[in-house]
Amino acid sequence: MAVEGQKNSAESRSIPSLRWWIGGILFASTVINYIDRQTLSILAPYLKQDYHWTNVDYANIAIAFRIAYSIGQTVCGRLMDRVGTRRGLTISVTWYSIVSLMTSLANGISSFALFRFLLGAGESANWPGASKAVSEWFPKRERGLAAAFYDSGSSVGGAVAPFLILPVYFRWGWRVAFVIPGMLGFLWLIGWRWLYHVPQEHPRISDAERQMILAETQEITIAGKSRLRWRDLLKLPQTWGTIISKALTDPVWFFVTDWFPIYLVAKGISLKSGLLAVWVPFLAADLGNFFGGGVSGYLIRRGWPLGAARKALVVFGGVGVLLLIPTIFTVNLYLIALLFGLATFSYASFSTIANVLPTDLYRSDSVASVSGLSGTGAGIGTIIAFELIGHLSDARQASGIHSFDPIVIVAGLIPFVGMILVLLLVRNTRATDQGLVRRI
Repeated sequence: MAVEGQKNSAESRSIPSLRWWIGGILFASTVINYIDRQTLSILAPYLKQDYHWTNVDYANIAIAFRIAYSIGQTVCGRLMDRVGTRRGLTISVTWYSIVSLMTSLANGISSFALFRFLLGAGESANWPGASKAVSEWFPKRERGLAAAFYDSGSSVGGAVAPFLILPVYFRWGWRVAFVIPGMLGFLWLIGWRWLYHVPQEHPRISDAERQMILAETQEITIAGKSRLRWRDLLKLPQTWGTIISKALTDPVWFFVTDWFPIYLVAKGISLKSGLLAVWVPFLAADLGNFFGGGVSGYLIRRGWPLGAARKALVVFGGVGVLLLIPTIFTVNLYLIALLFGLATFSYASFSTIANVLPTDLYRSDSVASVSGLSGTGAGIGTIIAFELIGHLSDARQASGIHSFDPIVIVAGLIPFVGMILVLLLVRNTRATDQGLVRRI
């Protein structure tokens, strides 16, 4: 009777569907992460005027973030696999929340670039950490939706940021605006430290949910040997397919997040009247995240092979981002918002699969490392893109022609190329038979 009473007491303390609460706090982390990084891009048109920055100046500040972010993802991914998700994300969010608060002390290009570099180093752990958490907490049929859940925080954060940051800016100035996301990060840490533990150790998980999760994650651990080194991972075509899935799509997303307000101004649209167009692509991307994760999970439940279910969404996304290109032919705000919305919806479907590929292909002790490598690839691609965007837009503007037309055309084409390469590289090979990667 005593044993039965203890069991009932433990069950009563458990949180139903605890894994989705874990997904929820990962989502919240991504929302704050994006509010933090969007603060500068939202205020960029005003800061450019106050500090007399050119597009190249702004690009260099943004690149400082990308350099740290791209290097940091590989470093932090490996760190996550070593110290664990709970401790790793605690360090990350503490770091970038402090940096966000300190950005209010910036007074020019050099100090803004320094603080953005430090911010990028701290924020770089979010996606490797979230991918690792998903691999620890979700079975494969739910990983796509779980990845969509936390990744949708980027679009929610981007959509919320203008409504949070601009009123603060107009009332109290830009320095106070940078304090807001820093404070949100510290609030998040309280919930994270209370909620997150691995399933084996969590005091609030039910026995049924623990057994369901561990039945799959233990199988992954048993199948492997020692943790694969970076050079071992980079010998695998699946790793390069995962890297390309981010490297040739994320630069387009960051063009939208960091340059879209400037793009609208270049089209002759004021930010106040164009606020609709600023948040619609983010909302569409949010829906695209869940579409990609939900549809791929549905296809798996319908009996599709895992690889086919993932690749169907890759094709959808690669084709859909081509809808960016027609925006060069119009200055109609609503049509621009529609086309960017459809394109970011498609991008987000592709991005969800890119985020879940490491959890599909690799053991838990390599997931964050591969996710970090793909993030570094995305960072390098974004740095190159931003440098070209800054110089090309300034040169075309000086010549009196529309500054962003060729940039938007390339932005529409690059993910399509990425789609083709992912289809070719992410497949079952000899490494699959050797147990180095999971069958897809």
